[in-house]
Amino acid sequence: MNNRPLTLMAVHAHPDDEATGTGGVLARYAAEGMRTVLVTCTDGGCGDGPEGVKPGDPGHDPAAVALMRRQELEASCEVLRISDLEMLDYADSGMMGWPTNDAPGSFWRTPVEEGAGRLAELLRHYEPDVVVTYDENGFYGHPDHIQANRITMAALAMTTLTPKVYWTTAPRSMMQRFGEVMREFGADGQEPDPAEAAAMAEIGLPDEEITTWVDITAFGGQKFDALAAHASQGENIFFLKMGQERFTELMGVETFVRVQDTTGAAVPENDLFAGLR
Repeated sequence: MNNRPLTLMAVHAHPDDEATGTGGVLARYAAEGMRTVLVTCTDGGCGDGPEGVKPGDPGHDPAAVALMRRQELEASCEVLRISDLEMLDYADSGMMGWPTNDAPGSFWRTPVEEGAGRLAELLRHYEPDVVVTYDENGFYGHPDHIQANRITMAALAMTTLTPKVYWTTAPRSMMQRFGEVMREFGADGQEPDPAEAAAMAEIGLPDEEITTWVDITAFGGQKFDALAAHASQGENIFFLKMGQERFTELMGVETFVRVQDTTGAAVPENDLFAGLR
């Protein structure tokens, strides 16, 4: 036996992703004494610039945006008490179909073997007991999320490690509630586009297919504050409009699909570390 603490590694695409999907488990397990490692694959340079200026618009400076988002990410990590932050610093690829997908140095254009090799080094260094990333569709089809899944699974195959591996997901029942809240807090009082609402309804999985439901209600405030640390990104404003109490009510359980396990822990489970402690 060694004295190495139980370790969770979350592999995310952009600054702010750590807060949205896994902020609760990162905060919870840090509070329980686990080592929490965040790997952020891109620099976030395709995010909004100051005053909401969009990529490709006059005044949008990807390098300046990346620096700003790095500072926000560090603030989020402090809120969530993340033990270790590792940045792969690939260029943000933007949304699917954007010209930035194929820009030199973009994460989407990077050979999987290259990214996986770098991540494998981190896996060997930290020896995580639990690894979390996105599913094969990157949860909602974002190229950098898809690539994060690809390099994570390839990196694991390059090592002899056998952590529990999880993909983030959302129960369809929650997505339905989320759609209702979106209508309640619709931007400028407008109804969301019906096509977008229909697409959102297809995100996630039927409740019965979800293996792992982790209650993070006690850490909802930290998750909310971590999201608020990424204030430059307009996509977060929707969540912040709810206020902390409503946010925690909606986002107080984080859900996952277990895709690799050697512990034999029964599912459904309510702890990523079930079978390890």
